[in-house]
Amino acid sequence: MRPLQTEIIDALHVSPKIDPETEIRRSVDFLKAYLKKNSFLKTYVLGISGGQDSTLAGKMTQMAITEMRAETGDDDYQFIAVRLPYGDQADESDAMDAIKFMQADVVDRVDIQPATDAMVAALEANNLTIHDFNKGNIKARQRMIVQYGIAGERHGAVVGTDHAAEAVTGFYTKYGDGGADIVPLYRLNKRQGRAMLEVLQAPEHLYKKVPTADLEDDRPALPDEVALGVHYDDIDDYLEGKDIDPVAAEKIEAWYLKTAHKRHAAINVFDDFWK
Repeated sequence: MRPLQTEIIDALHVSPKIDPETEIRRSVDFLKAYLKKNSFLKTYVLGISGGQDSTLAGKMTQMAITEMRAETGDDDYQFIAVRLPYGDQADESDAMDAIKFMQADVVDRVDIQPATDAMVAALEANNLTIHDFNKGNIKARQRMIVQYGIAGERHGAVVGTDHAAEAVTGFYTKYGDGGADIVPLYRLNKRQGRAMLEVLQAPEHLYKKVPTADLEDDRPALPDEVALGVHYDDIDDYLEGKDIDPVAAEKIEAWYLKTAHKRHAAINVFDDFWK
């Protein structure tokens, strides 16, 4: 095993093998424990894209909320699934299939296009040119603004979908989809998440679809693996401690080092991160 590989696996707490049922239970109990610890919270909020990660996080969150209602008799506990399209979304049907599968208590829908376009226009009024990639990150941050806006009115916390295969490459927007209160998928790679959805009997097309952040107008539905230059199977193998093609390993490690700032809290003068 490569030296940095060991460090990364330890840092992200990835297990080479999991029992899907055990990990489902672990995440559901974790979500419940957070609510019990913070009794003022009654709601979980999660943006649903129709992809693997939000489908899995949403299903387990709804399971936790349903159990909390049954155990406490408090019907104020609820799970809010939020649709956050930028105008028309090509895979809208997948998002709705995911929501149907998880049986979300409440479904809110907020089109982020007006707010995103207004922000881009306001920035460009300052003699800036907002490039498409930058606009994609603005979209991701607008989506998180919406989720926290809903959570703020519903005594809620925002659920994130960050997992090990995403964290190792920093493949998320800082303070966008990377901003959340609780992350029930943390420790899992992509392969393990799929195995959990199979156990939960999710529709296959939701966890077998090609992963995409779908943030760029110029390159809609760009596959994650194209953007990263490495396959998720290689990332998963790497995180499970297996030997992989050295070129792929070097790309993964390069992403990990380049995006270290995303996995670190805001830097202060006492940190050694900047030295």
